[in-house]
Parts: sequence; C-alpha cells; structure tokens
Amino acid sequence: QVQLVESGGSVVQAGGSLRLSCAASGRSFSSYFMGWFRQGLGKEREFVAGITWTGSGTRYADSVKGRFTISRDNAKNTVYLQMNSLKPEDTAVYYCAASNVGLLTTSDRYNYWGQGTQVTVSS
Repeated sequence: QVQLVESGGSVVQAGGSLRLSCAASGRSFSSYFMGWFRQGLGKEREFVAGITWTGSGTRYADSVKGRFTISRDNAKNTVYLQMNSLKPEDTAVYYCAASNVGLLTTSDRYNYWGQGTQVTVSS
C-alpha cells in the first residue's frame, strides 16, 4: 500500500515556474514507477510525465517536453515535477500516481493516486 500527497500547486502568471512535490508513505516506494497526470476543467485526465524506479528513465507528454522535468528522491520518498514556461493551458488539477507495472501513459495502469493539487496559470 502506498499513500501519496501532492503539494506545491498555486496561481502563477504565464511564463512562470512551479515545482510540485508528491510525498509517498508506505512500503517499497522505490520499487514503483511514478507518474504525474493532470485534469483540466471539463477535460479527461491526461499523462504529463513519468519516471522509472531509479530515476534513470523518464517520459513526457509532447505538450510539456522541454518545459517540465520529473525527478525523484527515493531517500525522501518524494517525486517532483518542475514546471517552467507555464502556459494558461497548463491549468489543471495535477495528480501523482504510482504503478508497479511500468512507465506507462494510461491512468488505468496506475495503482495508487494522490488527491491532487490545483495549478492555475493566468494570462
């Protein structure tokens, strides 16, 4: 069992930066693939970024490549999402999730989810 708690969401102007954190509790955090998803108002939840157990492998949605960076610190049981050059279309609730299957982009392959943190980018 893994519990996930996101933090760091805020209101920011377009072009600004935010860093989201996801703190995990429970056993074997380092054995899970971790992902960030987001869901805008009236939209479906979409994959944003993912990272392998060791942090050596990452994957990004095309819409955030070059702007967002995912990382993890297994000693702190935490995964991060650094978001730069934010755009109004990045406005969404951001969720972190854990998967014991693989570095996948589909939400149904993730076993555990946090409650989400709101990111609002004003133009």
